[in-house]
Amino acid sequence: MPLYRDFSDDNATILLWKYDEREELNSQFLVEEENYDKIKDYHPTKLKELLLVRKILKSVFPNHKILYHDRTPYLFPNDFEISVTHSFPYAALAISKNKIGIDIEPFNPKIKRIQHKFLQEDEADFIEKEKEVAYLTVIWSLKESLYKIHHSNYWSLKKHYEIKPFSLDFPFNIQCRVHDDKVSDLFNARVEFFENYCFTIVD
Repeated sequence: MPLYRDFSDDNATILLWKYDEREELNSQFLVEEENYDKIKDYHPTKLKELLLVRKILKSVFPNHKILYHDRTPYLFPNDFEISVTHSFPYAALAISKNKIGIDIEPFNPKIKRIQHKFLQEDEADFIEKEKEVAYLTVIWSLKESLYKIHHSNYWSLKKHYEIKPFSLDFPFNIQCRVHDDKVSDLFNARVEFFENYCFTIVD
């Protein structure tokens, strides 16, 4: 079994799997008939990520499917909320009664080049300079998780998604906000670390 970590809590089942080349990933068995056309031109790595997510689902709900509304995945039967993320060789699935967003990101210094696209001035103020890459990666990942819960084609990660001050030494109960002229919704988040990755959970 390629289960790598179990981040489940009282509110959600959250499973992270790691690809193992010895593991059988049978697309005919794992992929939903409704998604055959969607995956036919996938890159082999992207296909493996999708199949890993399906294998996670089969381990929890063998008779459920992951379908898509536009590009947003949802569970069928639609009795739970889900969130999906992957960064090969890892893939993760969260299943919850409530809205949930998860994201995996590797730590990479290149993130400093794009911080102007997602970082608010108030967020820059609490970043510890010697840990800049880690903070930027976590903030980016938290906003990606937020976006999966609360998204709009008209919103930007910089303007409408806000991460309140937090410390990497205790990355739990992090306050996040999604807002525009009409909306202001607060969420709680936590961050988990493994190898050279961060894994963010917002619910």
